[in-house]
This record gives sequence, C-alpha cells and structure tokens, in this order.
Amino acid sequence: MKLQALLDNIQVEGEIPALDVTGLTADSRKVQKGGCFVAIAGTRIDGHDYVPQAEAAGAAVIVAQRPVRTALPLLLVQDTREAYARMAGNYYGNPAGGLRLYGVTGTNGKTSSTFILKHVLECEGHRVGLIGTIVNMTGDEVLEADNTTPDAMELQGLFAKMRAAGCDACVMEVSSHAIDQQRIAGLHFACAIFTNLTQDHLDYHGTMEAYHEVKRRLTGLTDIAVFNLDDPEMARMMQASEAPLNCSFSCESDAADITAKNIALHAAGIEYQAVSRQEISRIQVAMPGGFNVYNTLGVLTAAVAVGIPQQRAAEALRSCEGVKGRIEVVPVDVPYTVILDYAHTPDALVNIGRALKDFATGRILTVFGCGGDRDRTKRPKMARAAADFSDYFVLTSDNPRTEDPQRIVDDAYVGVQGTAVPHEVIVDRTEAIRHALAEARAGDIVLIAGKGHETYQVLATGKIHYDEREVVRDILNGKL
Repeated sequence: MKLQALLDNIQVEGEIPALDVTGLTADSRKVQKGGCFVAIAGTRIDGHDYVPQAEAAGAAVIVAQRPVRTALPLLLVQDTREAYARMAGNYYGNPAGGLRLYGVTGTNGKTSSTFILKHVLECEGHRVGLIGTIVNMTGDEVLEADNTTPDAMELQGLFAKMRAAGCDACVMEVSSHAIDQQRIAGLHFACAIFTNLTQDHLDYHGTMEAYHEVKRRLTGLTDIAVFNLDDPEMARMMQASEAPLNCSFSCESDAADITAKNIALHAAGIEYQAVSRQEISRIQVAMPGGFNVYNTLGVLTAAVAVGIPQQRAAEALRSCEGVKGRIEVVPVDVPYTVILDYAHTPDALVNIGRALKDFATGRILTVFGCGGDRDRTKRPKMARAAADFSDYFVLTSDNPRTEDPQRIVDDAYVGVQGTAVPHEVIVDRTEAIRHALAEARAGDIVLIAGKGHETYQVLATGKIHYDEREVVRDILNGKL
C-alpha cells in the first residue's frame, strides 16, 4: 500500500516519502518487514521507546508524536492514537463507511443491549455484525473477543470482514477506554445508546467526573443519542450532548420519549407497556430481570428514533432470546436453580440481586469475587452489595491476574465485616462453588457471579480454561 494513501486525511509534519508499506502496527513485536510502525504513548508503555526494536524488525517508516532517534523516515503527527485509528481505516479501505454503525455505552447493560438491538435490526431485514465483550460476529463467523472495543487495526479488520460477508450494519459496545484511547477515531454512528454510569474503571479514569466526560465525548460522534433518563449521570449527559438529536427512555418519568408502564416481572421474562407520545405497545420478552426492562426499552427507543415503527420493534422483541452469561440458567437436574451472571461491579450486583428477588421463591446463595489488577475501591462495595441481597454468600476469587488472591479477598471482606448474613470465605473458586451447591436446598437460587460468559480464569501464570457450566455439572456428577 502507498504510504501516501495510508496517511490520507492525516496532518503530517514534513514530506511523505514515496514508499510502499507492507503493513501497519503499533506493536513493535508485530512489525512486518517493510511495514509502518506507529509509536503510541500508552498508560504503561511508551511506544516511542520501542522504535529501535521496530527498526530492527524491518520497519520501513516510523510515525510518532515527538522526535525520536532513528535512521528510518520519521513522520510526526499531533496525536498518534488518533492517527493510528484513522490509518487503520485507510489500510482496510474505510469499510465502516459501508456500514450503519450503532453504539452502546454505559457501565452496565451494554452486552445485552447490543444483542437485543442486533436482533431487532435483523427482524427488519438487515445483515448485522456485532462487536462486544462476549464475541465479535462478522456475518456467519463468530470470533472470540478479547476487549470490549478492539484495537484500531483489529476493529477495522472486523468491519472489512462484515462488508465482505454482506453486512450493512454493525452494533458495537463502545467502552470508555476505546473512546479515551481514540480507537474509534474516524467512525461516525447513526445512533448511540447511553445505558447508565456508575463506578467502574476508576483505576484508569481516576474520578467519576473524568469517566463521565469520556463517555460524553461519544455524543459528538453520533447522529442520534438515546439516554436513560432515570440515571442521574445520563440525564446530566443529555443536557450537555453534542448529538443533533437526543431521545430518552424511562421507567419513572413521563418526560421521556418512551416510558415503561405496568411493568410485570416473572421468572420467564418481563412484560410492560411502552408509552410514547404517538402510541402504546405491549412488550413481552423472554429475558428475566428488571434491568432488562431498561435494556429493551433503550433498544426500542433507538429503533423508533432511526425510523423503525414502534409496533414492529415491539414485535421483534417478542422473539428475542437471552444473552449467554446474563442471568443464564445452567440446566442441571437438581431441585434448586443455578444461575450464572457476569455482574462484576457494585451496581451490577445490586441489579442482579433485585432481578433475582423479583422471582425467587427460596433463598439466594451467592458466590462472587473481585478481579485483580483493577479498581480496589469497588471491592468492599461489591461485597456489601452481594451481602445486601443474599441469604448466604461465599466470597472467593475471580480473575486474580497478577495480584495475590488472598489480598483481593481481604480487600472485599472489609465491606461485610460484622455482617449478620451467613457466609464463608473460600479463596479457591471451585471449592467455593462446591460449597454453595452443597448448601442449596429445594427452591433456592445459587448465583455464581462475576464470570458469566467467560470460559477461562486469568491467573498470575496466565489464562487457564475455566467454564463454570462445566464446573457446576462436574461437581454435581461427582467428577470434580
């Protein structure tokens, strides 16, 4: 590819040499001979320090945001993160231009909302790709997802696969990291849903105000912004939105564009009336939990905002199925219910607790832990949240990563010190699950929270296979 074409619409200091480049990367370990290396200053590693490695690997040109010592042609740009994202688009021929993009951002509800929105769009005859926490889907191909929003080159490569598969739309989770790190630079969304904003990722953003502001930046990249009016942070964000059209949904306020009325929650799903200024639709969805009222209501509001008739969108919701790892019932032959859920923040645990209490007939026994190398301040809050809705809980390990699992558990236990709720602390996650299953009685719910769809555990030694569906079945069958 011509270097000039790779840098199309990117302001560069100096003259661009007439070169052909074989590839593009911001990782010095992935440099191809004759490729372009973009030096990005990350949160832990500065790519400018790795220019010698890129040069030794055969790079043909370096793009940086400050002068570095190199024998190769050096091109300077103001922001290498933004430049890299736009160069990635150029490298793949800007495939996102042929897709109608729908974004979903927020602390909780992103994954469920993207799957629900994908289903509604497909019911309208669209071929829809998906980028998210659980999987990436490019037509019929399903790919494992490593990050909520991928690296810019991976992201553009996914868009290219979608276009090749005949997709005309893409629904994607948009994380705060992706916005802040300019991974979505150069993209424009037809519509973006803003679900909620509660404490998360403060290890990265520092403060809730900084977290809020990063999320708000997405409003400047979309034609339509759809906000949860019941969330104070979202209501405030709507007032500062840069989107040309702002819409809202609510379960409490008639000021919203669409409001949920007469909500009924069952073990088999949810029902409510969606009341807009034009009409009333009866919503029935086989996805249990009060938070799925918000997820489906946000999608319904977005669908109407982009021109889908409300009754057609409501009908599409009727055939929508649940999302793996979100209030997922494990099919086992026992007189109690085992549920997996991805809840791994204080707010997510509060939400899943409320959802379970809506249809629980017996006790709620909760197994949960906190991730390592993440925000330590939310650990005691997570423990408190779990204790508040549980009749019994087991505090254990999650993905400890490089931290000492015992220290993580100790951090969390501060939030429940002296609690009257019966509990155990068992650091080994498998033993914790075994203990909870042994404690369960007929009619109880055993909630295993934190990992949900994940089929692995991340330890200091690396990632190991760990599918809690298998763990539960093997324990109950006496194989573990």
